[in-house]
Amino acid sequence: MVPRLKQKYLSTAVPALKADFQFTNPMQVPQIKKVVVNMGLGEATANPKILDAATEQLTAIVGQKPVITKAKKSIANFKLRQGVNIGVMVTLRQDRMWEFLDRLINVALPRVRDFKGVSRKAFDGRGNYTLGVKEQIIFPEINYDAVEKIKGMNITIVTNARNDDESRALLEKLGMPFRK
Repeated sequence: MVPRLKQKYLSTAVPALKADFQFTNPMQVPQIKKVVVNMGLGEATANPKILDAATEQLTAIVGQKPVITKAKKSIANFKLRQGVNIGVMVTLRQDRMWEFLDRLINVALPRVRDFKGVSRKAFDGRGNYTLGVKEQIIFPEINYDAVEKIKGMNITIVTNARNDDESRALLEKLGMPFRK
């Protein structure tokens, strides 16, 4: 079974982008390669149980077990030592990526309070888009009563687009709610 957003990409986005950018070959049309979801937990140095809760919640949200990330270097001001567990991260590809993006665009983002759209300026110059979410409770998979602490996450959508304009057009065709 093909995910709903992937069907939309193949049936409507590819022909529209091919026409907009005068691509001669469908393989020239930008594609989404992967989605990286990262949850940085600075307070995990003091309370390691936060890391377990974050792992459990991120697994419920994305449907894949995350990897625990470690600090790359020591920072005395933050009471952080090199090699200490400091966050969780998961990389989604293929069908899980499409299903997660579908839930993010159509279910989770509209549940944000006072939502006016996502920023148009969060592209990195190479066609990748990063989005910050302040609360993990916008996802319906999370039980609000079981949450001890509200945690945010960064979601990076990696594309093979050559520039930000192609990537922005791709995300708009997929239904990403950009601000006006």
